Amino acid sequence: MFLSFYIFLFSSLNIKHCVATDNISLGQSLSGNQTIVSKEGNFELGFFTLEFRISEDGQLVLLNSYKILVWSSNSTPSTSDSMVAVLLDTGNLVIRNGSSTTIWQSFDHPTDSIMPGELLGVNKITGEYQSVTSWKNLENSAPGPFALRMDPDGSNQFVLPWNDSEIYWTSGIWSGQYFPISPGTVESSLVNITFVNNEQRKYVMYTILDSSFICRITIDSSGLVGQWYWLNSTQKWQPFFIEPLARCDVYSLCGAFGICDQKCSNTCRCSYGFEPASMKEWEFNVWNSGCNLIVGSAEDCEEACLNNCSCNAYAYVSGCSIWTGDLWNLQQLYDGDRGVGTLHLRLAASDFPASSSSHKLVKDLTPSVIGGILVILCVLFGLIWVAQRRKRARMAKQVEGFLIHFTYSDLQRVTKNFSEKLGSGGCGSVFKGTLIDSREVAVKKLEGLRQGEKQFRTEVSTLAAIQHVNVVCLRGFCSEGSKRLLVYEYISGGSLESHLFQNNSTLLDRRMGYQTILGVARGLAYLHEKCRECIIHCDVKPDNILLDRDFCAKVVDFGMAKLIGRDFSRALTTMRGTIGYLAPEWISGLPITSKVDVYSYGMMLVELISGKRNATHSADWSKIFYPSWASTKVIEGDIFSLLDHRLNGSADIEELTKVCRVACWCIQDSETHRPTMGQVVQILEGVPEVIMPPVPKALQLLT
Repeated sequence: MFLSFYIFLFSSLNIKHCVATDNISLGQSLSGNQTIVSKEGNFELGFFTLEFRISEDGQLVLLNSYKILVWSSNSTPSTSDSMVAVLLDTGNLVIRNGSSTTIWQSFDHPTDSIMPGELLGVNKITGEYQSVTSWKNLENSAPGPFALRMDPDGSNQFVLPWNDSEIYWTSGIWSGQYFPISPGTVESSLVNITFVNNEQRKYVMYTILDSSFICRITIDSSGLVGQWYWLNSTQKWQPFFIEPLARCDVYSLCGAFGICDQKCSNTCRCSYGFEPASMKEWEFNVWNSGCNLIVGSAEDCEEACLNNCSCNAYAYVSGCSIWTGDLWNLQQLYDGDRGVGTLHLRLAASDFPASSSSHKLVKDLTPSVIGGILVILCVLFGLIWVAQRRKRARMAKQVEGFLIHFTYSDLQRVTKNFSEKLGSGGCGSVFKGTLIDSREVAVKKLEGLRQGEKQFRTEVSTLAAIQHVNVVCLRGFCSEGSKRLLVYEYISGGSLESHLFQNNSTLLDRRMGYQTILGVARGLAYLHEKCRECIIHCDVKPDNILLDRDFCAKVVDFGMAKLIGRDFSRALTTMRGTIGYLAPEWISGLPITSKVDVYSYGMMLVELISGKRNATHSADWSKIFYPSWASTKVIEGDIFSLLDHRLNGSADIEELTKVCRVACWCIQDSETHRPTMGQVVQILEGVPEVIMPPVPKALQLLT
């Protein structure tokens, strides 16, 4: 893509040069400080050290200073002498013949940016993807490790993969009007989004309805994708949205041995004892080259190689260089009296030729060696036997990833035969336990699971990868026949339900309440949008929100829908959740998405604001479903009447208004009218302003 692309070059060819125009024709070239400019002046094209021209067979070519071909458009050859390359006001560079037929266009070959009118998708016939790929850095336009492309698994969504392998961001599935997680485009009145999925192609294209408005979507060298628009008043590009919101969510952003630090001005820093592998790239805020070990001497360099089983060679010349792969293009170099260093190769003992005397020595030593080996083997077998006995006595016997594999008898011991019950839910009961190292855990006995051992372990491994400050961490599991248990970290502060509704409840003040609301939103957004697979909680309520000693909210009991099985049609027929928090989709039989959690979250917000249950057993129907009355008060602007009376009116009017409106948007009847949890987080963190929501029709019927 040639987007506001200003690249200079020089040439010594004695040929015609183009003037200030929007095209070049056969026989003309573009070199030196020459450029072509689109008719409206929006886009300009030039090159640094290359010559740009149309070849005799009608192809666009780039020649270096030696007139050697370095790039060709590979368009259909043509002998027409009226070939012309035109830079359009859309930013598209096209080749046209005498009949004005487009033979080639740059929009078919995007690089790091996508312009309005350009397709982003996949050709189903050829399998070719139109993807956006980052530059290596601001000065090197070679392809970097990050890309924006259609999901290769066939889903109707876009993904951000690292090195075409690890996906660290998804746009969400196309809903028919928008991508849920993407914030969208600049303004709906200016933008038209088209999604096409037919037998030949699947792609997305956005167009701008006002030709004076210029915008682009770009992926930068640090793996962030953003939409930018040109602001004439400042003559600069301004961001409209950038994803992912947290830079540290970008996979391998800081490379090997690099640490991503949101509070660090440069985002990335090296681990202790390491230094940037490429200081030049780090100066451009491109860190994926990672960090190298700081080695002070030739002896340290040798030691570093010996301690690395993958090291094949090392050299020390004003610094340590270590090779872990095959060695290619080796040369013997000479530089006068100054040494150029020695390359030290690592060889196996079998690689050295043996002398006759060494053969004799081997024969003499053979009986002694065999005897010594037998003694060592006996000792080893004894140690193994002792270790196995100790292993049986230990609680945890195997680690899978970050998980400890417990036996059922292990968990019986740590829970004192499941004597201290913490609570129970639809999937089983939870008991408190203490490990040998004195760490406290919560052990959940799962009930009603029907999948096999392999599938259960696969699902548990998926949950093990979930690491977030607002999500309870899974520590281990047990799977013995029909006995299936999960071991979580123990959260001492109790559930949000106990702080709101029980007799011995501890009232949350304004500050803690808002942080609790935001923490739950962040945890659910992580489960929906940041995990490799979308995890739907299906039972969001105060009972399933735990608070630690610092009142940090943690979502618990997530992922049980996945553990019940992957048969989605069966999951749809089995209603899950708690009365009072169920989204209308459960009752109407519509497909279930992450928006059911958004609905439950909205109901929970109403309870947190008011300190009242959303449903009671009163004969007064206006009290039986409290949110119906509460949403009306929000519309009327009487929000202080909703506030928990125990707070004595202590609330920030702007925060309270925002939370009340978010709650009403979350409990809308149609899932398309509800925000995603990612958008809720953005709102609560203060990004967009919340407009007044309508009163949900279903709640109006209940009142």
